[in-house]
Amino acid sequence: MKNNLLQDSTRRHFLREALTVGGLGLSGLMTSPLLANTLDNTSKTEPVVKIGYLPIADATALLLAETQGYLQEEGLEVAVPERVNSWTALVRGFFSGRYNVVHFLNPIPIWLRYHFNVPVKIVAWAHTNGSGVVTAPHLNARTFTDLGGKQVGVPYWFSMHNMVLQMGLRHAGLTPVIRPAKAAVAAHEVNLRLLPPSLMVWALQAGNLDAYIVAEPHNASGEIQAGARLLRFTGDIWRNHPCCVVCMDERDTKAYPQWAQKVVNAMVRAQIFAQNNKADIPRILSQEGRNYLPVPTDLLDKAINHYSEDETYLKTGAIRHHDWGSGRIDFAPWPYPSATRLIVDNLKQTLMGHADTRFLQQLDSEFVINDLVDYDFVRTAMQRYSGWEDAPGIDYANPFEREEMIVF
Repeated sequence: MKNNLLQDSTRRHFLREALTVGGLGLSGLMTSPLLANTLDNTSKTEPVVKIGYLPIADATALLLAETQGYLQEEGLEVAVPERVNSWTALVRGFFSGRYNVVHFLNPIPIWLRYHFNVPVKIVAWAHTNGSGVVTAPHLNARTFTDLGGKQVGVPYWFSMHNMVLQMGLRHAGLTPVIRPAKAAVAAHEVNLRLLPPSLMVWALQAGNLDAYIVAEPHNASGEIQAGARLLRFTGDIWRNHPCCVVCMDERDTKAYPQWAQKVVNAMVRAQIFAQNNKADIPRILSQEGRNYLPVPTDLLDKAINHYSEDETYLKTGAIRHHDWGSGRIDFAPWPYPSATRLIVDNLKQTLMGHADTRFLQQLDSEFVINDLVDYDFVRTAMQRYSGWEDAPGIDYANPFEREEMIVF
């Protein structure tokens, strides 16, 4: 028996809104397996692990779970991870059942579950930190205030990037707006432009953007290829913030709980390896390695390992909280409820293009904390494997709770 992930009427709604939220072309939707949209989770045989990912550092744990054999050691059958080039494509692949383990920008599951009733569950964080605000060489920006009157790219409306950027702009006394590229923008306004991460460096080089906020390695790419400058690292604004989360279909977690536990075990082991072996990640995942992240090893090394030891970032103010002890990207699997609460509450104030966001105003963050996230699998994995406690910001005495810290 096959189960439709969404009712037909909801599916049509999703197709229409995907055009505005993710910029997906109509032709891509009409030829997509999204239209079939069926998942078979009635079989007693454990599913093949089918990972979908964007080629960004956020996917590191998912990829290392395969390359280091952690998934295989759990006795799981694993397909080769499949790369896509946009968040909309990844959403579409999950929506259609092409992928059953993905990393999503943290707000995407909120959008899918509470606007479209997609049974998505967050089962762990994929990483912490790992993003930044990059500015074009001509801008000579030092603070968020210098973005007034400019065009700034964001990777997805439902993203931590969009939310944190708008928080920073408002803190600087600026007004985020969303207008066509050639529309007039006042000095106190900042025009937000939706662009896939893979196109951001090109847009900066072409003069179509003045700045962007995105995940690695596209910040390092901007520095190396376009002479761009890091205005701020997001992990230096929101201490050890979540960005991408590991997600599954809730029905899979219920139909195959042992399978789900094995997957999360592997994800936790991969994050422990990543946090303690950052120097090895570029060699493993870059184009000279498995080519899962198709950039040169030296570029990926900069994207993962070059941070507070680089005095340039300290002098320019890209890093202002060296004492936090964070890295350019870090790996910690526990999905802190306090962070989910902060995201839900702040999304209500965040512009989302032409997306229908009325559902956000009705969301209760306390309900979302307990409904969206499954804590059991990750807690069990963390009890089984040690080493995750070495990630920055974890309180050994109380590792499952924390207070969120945002300082601009």
